Amino acid sequence: MLREIAARFTSVLAQRRAAVRKKVSVAVRVRFAPLFGAVGHIKNSEKLTLSGATTDISSCGVGMILPSIRIEQSYLVGEDRPLIVEMDIHDRTVILKVLGRRYEEIGEHLSTRRFLVGAEIVEMTPTDRVAYEYFIANYRKLSRKMPDVVELGRLD
Repeated sequence: MLREIAARFTSVLAQRRAAVRKKVSVAVRVRFAPLFGAVGHIKNSEKLTLSGATTDISSCGVGMILPSIRIEQSYLVGEDRPLIVEMDIHDRTVILKVLGRRYEEIGEHLSTRRFLVGAEIVEMTPTDRVAYEYFIANYRKLSRKMPDVVELGRLD
């Protein structure tokens, strides 16, 4: 009985220690952060981007669904290589520097193959941080204001 109480107590502490995740789907673009090896030289893999969407966001991390786990020959997760994530929220683009921490393949068939990538936010400008935190706190209200469908009128 004491073990059960101790196990419940530690699980409650662990839940309170982690940041609250919000289930939000927002468009993202992911690319590698430039390495500063050669001055003025940017690798092709640093120019290429992957487009995807978020599954959840929190103040310290982001979960994304992406079409690939690599850009060219470099993996997004496991090499402690910083990634740049451009996230379109509300009325602006927020830029995050993240480290890919884990991934999981989702989709049952080769044609629906996608990857769920979990990333830790390591850097953000103060103005982007304010916009990002505001979006996390108000995403339900803000998503109602954003139109889902664009109506096209007829030309007569």
